[in-house]
Amino acid sequence: MDKNKALEILQNLLKIQSVNDREAEVADYIKLLFDAYPAAQVTEVNYAPGRSNLVITIHGERPGKMLGLAGHMDVVSPGRIAAWRHPPFAGEMDQQNIYGRGASDMKGGLAALICVLLDFLANKRAFAGTIRLFATIGEETGNYGAAQLTQQGFADDLAALIVAEPSQMQVEFTHRGVIDYELNAKGKAAHSATPDSGNNAIDQLFCFYQAVTKLMATKTKIDPILGPLLHNVTQIVGGEQINTIPAQARLYGNIRTTPRYPNRDIMAELQSLVADLNQQPKNQLTLRFHYPERPLPGNPQAPFVQLFKQVASRALGQEVAVVGDGGATDASEFIRAAQKFPVVIFGPGNTSGHQINEYLTINDYLAAMTIYQQVILHFLR
Repeated sequence: MDKNKALEILQNLLKIQSVNDREAEVADYIKLLFDAYPAAQVTEVNYAPGRSNLVITIHGERPGKMLGLAGHMDVVSPGRIAAWRHPPFAGEMDQQNIYGRGASDMKGGLAALICVLLDFLANKRAFAGTIRLFATIGEETGNYGAAQLTQQGFADDLAALIVAEPSQMQVEFTHRGVIDYELNAKGKAAHSATPDSGNNAIDQLFCFYQAVTKLMATKTKIDPILGPLLHNVTQIVGGEQINTIPAQARLYGNIRTTPRYPNRDIMAELQSLVADLNQQPKNQLTLRFHYPERPLPGNPQAPFVQLFKQVASRALGQEVAVVGDGGATDASEFIRAAQKFPVVIFGPGNTSGHQINEYLTINDYLAAMTIYQQVILHFLR
């Protein structure tokens, strides 16, 4: 595809303010790009008002495997807009970089996938099998777009999946999972001069905090790629005013899991811990999980991973590393599909995602398109 057209597509995506919402506007723009190609099967899957996933499928000349391509349409908040050197939703560009919220995470990767598919259609490139693009909602807040598409069977026939998250042009084959949890404590309000007539909800949270810290300290297995299990209490909210014993309090925690500690096991242990604490007379604790995302297992020697490494190394003129990722992606949901398949996370981008002045280098964006195209042609020969 022409370089200027590819950059224009990314700029237009960056101008859509899909901050944890409004992905349907992104989906509408993507649909317009494919309107000229009847061979593209475009399916819109609505999640909620203003929030729609998009699935685009194209078939090759001969039967064969199905390769999935995935990118999310939502972005995180830009924060304080006045702090940006380039407006976060203007798609501004200079000779080296393109700027804006989502440039790196991950409208750059999504745009690169879109451009590759458009190029296949425009030039009628020959391949065997099927290419399926998933443009998802809600990745930043829980992967629920990918979950919806997986539950509806769109990923059941995949032979492999490329997730175009920013990987600093490295080939990633595994990543951590996530467990976000909320713990609510119910107490009884009282005057702080007579605390025994109340039940301090914050004290209940402290009781949990001490117990969960001891529990997590027992998780000593180290994944050779991803490292240890990580647990952090990240928010505590409670109390009405300074001289009142708090009747309500809540705590939020974040756990970064690895294949050594599957989500279901850790979640079961947390539930058991809360049940035990609730045997104490004053504790009234309620535990709730928010969109847990399982860790992505993987094999660095898998043929698809090695194919990607070879293609990327050749295209970039240097040895490309095969690594793991400390974050999580939509792959956590797609791997729940009917059959197992290898996943590679590879995309243009850097560490500027979620920060002010987010940017993407133009060279990485264009190189990613070349690499995606070559991997597809090799895999679907």
